[in-house]
Amino acid sequence: MDTLTRDALTVLQPGFTGTTAPDWLLRRLGEGLASVGLFGRNIESPEQLAALTAQLRAEYADVLVAIDEEGGDVTRLEVRTGSSFPGNLALGAVDDTELTRAVARELGRRLAACGVNLNWAPSADVNSDPDNPVIGVRSFGADPQLVARHTAAYVEGLQSAGVAACTKHFPGHGDTAVDSHHDMPRIDADLGTLHARELVPFRAAVAAGTKAVMSAHILLPALDPRLPATLSPAALHGLLRAPVADGGLGFDGLIVTDGMEMRAVAGTYGIGRGSVMAIAAGADAICVGGGLADEDTVLRLRDALVDAVRGGELAEERLADAAARVRALVAPVGTPPVPAAPGIGLAAARRALRVTAAPGWNPLDGAVYVAAFAPVANIAVGDETPWGVGAELARLLPGTTTATYGPGADAATVLAAAGNRRVVAVVRDVHRHPWMADALRALLTARPDTAVVEMGLNQAPPAGALHVATHGAARVCGTAAAETLVLRTA
Repeated sequence: MDTLTRDALTVLQPGFTGTTAPDWLLRRLGEGLASVGLFGRNIESPEQLAALTAQLRAEYADVLVAIDEEGGDVTRLEVRTGSSFPGNLALGAVDDTELTRAVARELGRRLAACGVNLNWAPSADVNSDPDNPVIGVRSFGADPQLVARHTAAYVEGLQSAGVAACTKHFPGHGDTAVDSHHDMPRIDADLGTLHARELVPFRAAVAAGTKAVMSAHILLPALDPRLPATLSPAALHGLLRAPVADGGLGFDGLIVTDGMEMRAVAGTYGIGRGSVMAIAAGADAICVGGGLADEDTVLRLRDALVDAVRGGELAEERLADAAARVRALVAPVGTPPVPAAPGIGLAAARRALRVTAAPGWNPLDGAVYVAAFAPVANIAVGDETPWGVGAELARLLPGTTTATYGPGADAATVLAAAGNRRVVAVVRDVHRHPWMADALRALLTARPDTAVVEMGLNQAPPAGALHVATHGAARVCGTAAAETLVLRTA
């Protein structure tokens, strides 16, 4: 295979289906493919994941095995059970950078033990819009300085365990009202605001030595009035790569795109043309495979890049530089021995709780009825990962039952199902969902002794006889909340 075709394969980071590597993927690794992306569909257990990554490395020893493992709500390693680690918002609520560093180190240790060496995390987005439909609890918070110090700590902790960090979503996805999985978000902030808010955590990540940065499919007219950041030379070359002295971030590591099949790019430019434009703009690795996970997609993107070079649309030197950056990332990423810290996730989740008790609150002491008000999960989080407090309360209080309610839920239905049992209402971003707020209000009017657990952003005023804000819906957040419901006294 010629060098041009090998380089075109090297810059791709595709996914696949199944818990073992398909023949086509192994064959392409032998032809120049250098990266593979893993998702929840590929993982059943740590032992199975380790066997899968060993299978990949038997074909190409230096393969980059990437995963979207943020911890918290976005987990692939524990997609079937919920994460053992609280997410970014919980860590930001605690605001202890040593804790964040330690949590990221333990997460990295577990990934490295399974053979993963690139993590598409952390999210360095400043969640300045609380109605943001895609970031929310994935952000450390709304304060740029807080987000910056925790982003840096996360990068340092993760990379100390031998897993490269990929800080995302450059130049910042926190001030958007649109999910780029579905459409093109637009941020109308001026350049001064961009530098004072969105870019602060990314500068901290670069200073902390992040090995990679992921671009976002967002339009920032002050930076580029026509092209989203992933496809914009002004964003990638003129800002992310540019020297600090020239107002840039001076980043010299790997630039990875967000998923190219996301509608913000695929629906506007198509993934083939979009991939060519991204490499030309300064990206080095094309992430694809969250939705499109087949050999035809890989070959189509490979051929689009080759044809673009041969047709003069993409400089061969730029493609060669991108491929070289992908191959170079493997060398400094090792697996140094890191002591295990098995209980750190639950300890962090406990510290992140914010509890408000009304006078006369009595802890739960018998079987209760858990009403989980569930919004539609965004694609990054997915709807296959369990969340809530019901399972843990059922362990602590035998006889407890849980029912899930969606849009159209009403308090009368909840009360009829609960009978004489006390009610625990579990909500997620109640401030963003009028149907949820209405149902909760009516429930509290009828049953003021109801306890409320908010597992999203804690934006609404505390409500209920006991209000527990977990700052995320990871499994450990649910465990910490359940403990509090049973043990907490006013």
